[in-house]
Amino acid sequence: MSDTAPQPAAPDAAPAPAATAEAVTAAEAPAAPAADATASAAPVPGQAPAPGVEGWAYAPAAPARKGNAGLGIAAAVLAALVTAALYGLIIGTTEYQVGYAAVGVGLLIGLAAGKLGGPNPVTPVLSAILALGAVYAGQLYGVAMLGAEELHTTTLDLVSSVGLSMLHAAWKEAIGPMDFLFFAIGAVVAYQTARKTSA
Repeated sequence: MSDTAPQPAAPDAAPAPAATAEAVTAAEAPAAPAADATASAAPVPGQAPAPGVEGWAYAPAAPARKGNAGLGIAAAVLAALVTAALYGLIIGTTEYQVGYAAVGVGLLIGLAAGKLGGPNPVTPVLSAILALGAVYAGQLYGVAMLGAEELHTTTLDLVSSVGLSMLHAAWKEAIGPMDFLFFAIGAVVAYQTARKTSA
């Protein structure tokens, strides 16, 4: 009885690798959930936060600047009196009207009204009116100084003797086109200055 010899395995057939428990577990494990796209990102220096992102603190809006209308009007009236005196002094001393002086009249009145009066629609208009009055009073004062010099008397004595009506008549005779330009300059500068500084 001849026994059949066992057949050897093919030389190039390698044994199948054993499946490890780790590989099976990794294949069967569910995929990790994707990162939430709506999660808040870390703050980046110098970059404004996106609206609606939680965790960001927003700076409150700056409060509107307030002013005292009465104080602004009082300061504007005081500035008009001071600038009128200075304007008249310049005219009486130099015998000329200087355009920069009219600008200074409007500028000081507008600053006083705008800074102290605050955002009030009345202050720019009132500043322009006061500037017109200051320029007129300054020109009147300048005419009085020039008349007092010619008559060799003081300005106060001249005003008290002739009165404001006569002084106004003398001013009307001496007024020219440039005088109206100075009126306009003072009023416009006062209005614009009060409007810009009160915001």
